[in-house]
Amino acid sequence: MFATPQPVALLFLIGSLPVMLWVAFTDLSRMRIPNRASVLLCALFGLGGLALWALDLWSLSAWAWRWLNLVVVLLIGMLLYFLGLIGAGDAKLAAAAAPFVAVADLGTVAMLYAAMVLIAWLLHRIARHSFGPRLWPDWTSWHSGKRFPMGVAIGATLLAYLGLAAAA
Repeated sequence: MFATPQPVALLFLIGSLPVMLWVAFTDLSRMRIPNRASVLLCALFGLGGLALWALDLWSLSAWAWRWLNLVVVLLIGMLLYFLGLIGAGDAKLAAAAAPFVAVADLGTVAMLYAAMVLIAWLLHRIARHSFGPRLWPDWTSWHSGKRFPMGVAIGATLLAYLGLAAAA
């Protein structure tokens, strides 16, 4: 069902979970995605992919070709950033997450992303207008106007994709 093999998806899911939780926290609390998070995600894909190849769980060519995803998404993200449509951190995070996704699964990931944006936006708005500011009064995302912490949706999309691929 998914082009990412189950063991590959499972190991990447385990590795990316703490990074994406960190991204969600910093994006919600400061409306910033640390560059270190994107670099860490790239390192996880790079070193993890080589380890999976060494363990004969993934092919070297499948791992190598996925780096092209990073380049394409980074270029698109830079264009969207320059047009003022997304933040620079969002563009870098999406690019760092792109190699984890098989091109054959792009349609599924697009649907997951649309759902995650909607769910994250709705939950953020509910929290923003109810308990959120009381529990975490210094979080920037409560007072950011129309801006939204997209790192939450990007991270949730990657985790959902990897989780579904691991369970398939």
